This record gives sequence, C-alpha cells and structure tokens, in this order.
Amino acid sequence: MSRVICEFVQGADASLGLPAYATAGAAGADLRANLPDRGRIVLAPGARAAVPTGLRMALEPGFEMQVRPRSGLALRQGLTVANAPGTVDSDFRGEVMVILVNLGADPVGIAHGDRIAQAVIAPVVRAGFVEGVPEGTARGAGGFGSTGIAG
Repeated sequence: MSRVICEFVQGADASLGLPAYATAGAAGADLRANLPDRGRIVLAPGARAAVPTGLRMALEPGFEMQVRPRSGLALRQGLTVANAPGTVDSDFRGEVMVILVNLGADPVGIAHGDRIAQAVIAPVVRAGFVEGVPEGTARGAGGFGSTGIAG
C-alpha cells in the first residue's frame, strides 16, 4: 500500500476529511469540492472550472495520483474531468484542483463538500527514449480506427 501525506491548505474546511474509499473494493478515493466560504459554483453547459479540494498531497516517489471522473456525475449531469485522467506527480506540492467541464445541456451546481472526482494512486514506469527506426508491424502507420474492428 502506498502512503499519501495530506495537508489542508490555509482556509480549507478540514471537517470534510481526507479522500476516502467508499467501499472495500473501490479503486478510487473520493475527492470533494472544498470551496471558499463553503459556497457553491454553477457550471454552464460547455463551461469548465478548476475546483479546489483544499488539499496539498505528497505521494511516494514512483507513484502518481490519477484524477478521474465519477461515472454517475458524467452519466446523469454531463460533468466530467476535462483532462481525464489528470495527473498529480509525486513532486507536486500545490493544492490539488480538479478541472471539471460540463458536457451536459443544463447548468450543473457544485456545492461545498460534493464528491467531484476520484483519485487513483498508480505506479509510474519511466521510459528511456532513444533515437532509432521503429520495427514494422501488421498495423503499420494506420491511424484511428485502423485495426479493422467495427465500432
């Protein structure tokens, strides 16, 4: 198990608690909106916002935190993470923000304390990039949809 050290930023509402797994089998821990003045924001259709979590985190070297959408919010309200999955690197020490976008047809309200995304802690493999000529494959240089699998 990887350990993530969390600190509430100045002015954040610590009563919301740290990220937590909703069930024993959950892969992602819930991240909550920690809004100034315990307020609310409304995202119009097509709008996006960096929503604060009120937390600074320190991940162990060799790990990242992937910030992923919550499927229920995406399905019911069209609310998703704009850069899904967002990545928090192990050497980042600023406040974790979740970039949400409203892809739905109606405005979506986000209240202080709402579960807005999930955090998945994952190992990172760093590659060594070298110059050379890649070997050919059956797929070749085919682009999107070039595997021949019907969609």
